[in-house]
Amino acid sequence: MAVSSWAGMSEREKEGCRELLDLLDTDDLLALTDTVTTRLVQPEDRQEAIHAILLYSQSAEELLKRKKVFREIIFKYLATKGVIVSPSSEKHQLISRTKLYWCEELKNCASDEKCVKPNEEQHEEGGKQEGDKQDNDKEYYSLAEEFCQWFFGILNSQNPLIGQSEDEYGPQHFWDDAKLKFCYHTSEENIEEYFGAELVSLRLLSLVKEECLFLNPNLNTGGLRCTVSPHGLIVVAVAGTVHRDTCCLGIFEQIFGLIRCPFRENTWKIKFVNLKIVGQNAMEPGTEIETPCIQYEKEELQEFCVPKELALIEPQKN
Repeated sequence: MAVSSWAGMSEREKEGCRELLDLLDTDDLLALTDTVTTRLVQPEDRQEAIHAILLYSQSAEELLKRKKVFREIIFKYLATKGVIVSPSSEKHQLISRTKLYWCEELKNCASDEKCVKPNEEQHEEGGKQEGDKQDNDKEYYSLAEEFCQWFFGILNSQNPLIGQSEDEYGPQHFWDDAKLKFCYHTSEENIEEYFGAELVSLRLLSLVKEECLFLNPNLNTGGLRCTVSPHGLIVVAVAGTVHRDTCCLGIFEQIFGLIRCPFRENTWKIKFVNLKIVGQNAMEPGTEIETPCIQYEKEELQEFCVPKELALIEPQKN
């Protein structure tokens, strides 16, 4: 199947954006089509307009931020879904709540997802093994993407500038012996280490709740990689930008180790976290701050699957 411009949206995001766009007046919908497609597409009806907007939008967040997607429309969409938000919520708060709502639905539906069946016409054993490997890679990548959408959604929702989430963030999402290594580089490099679910959870929480940071992961263009060890540890590496209100402060790189919970089906808990934040004033000249990418290859991520996985993330060299 060919990759389309929808690659930046999950199936749930496509469905949600389609429902939300259907609430727009026809004039606003057509005006939005002109903006998104730079007037290259002239739809004949509303459904063609919605199709074109989704096709040429790079991500759900980009679409929701468009001027013609009014704050009132997002509020109305959430209301139709039974999601209660303050009528005085600003647009960026409504966008965050909408994304969180979609992530919650993804999490609830995860148990119903089916693995892709191998090609029934493949008869050679080597071909079957390669097909199985590709299916597993897609499955783990989907799990990593879903995890990041959920984790950053629930963490960012604790930011007082956005509003509290109905979901509970806390140590219950970490293993009791979880470990965090946190490196942040502004005027100088600082390193912190935390052990135990409670302390790891609280330190990450303080970044968004006390320091009012917003971690925006890049899940589209090279910002997400993952691998799995023979023993079932999934390593997820994600890069993104760090914001406070409307100001972009720098970039971050975060690596998670996830282990399946043996007592709860389709539940994964965090074993370790390596987080590195680099402030804009400490970045190397020429660094692209808008689209930070993960430099690790899968083979390098495998090194995090062994005891030395807790080594501090070293700066990536160009």
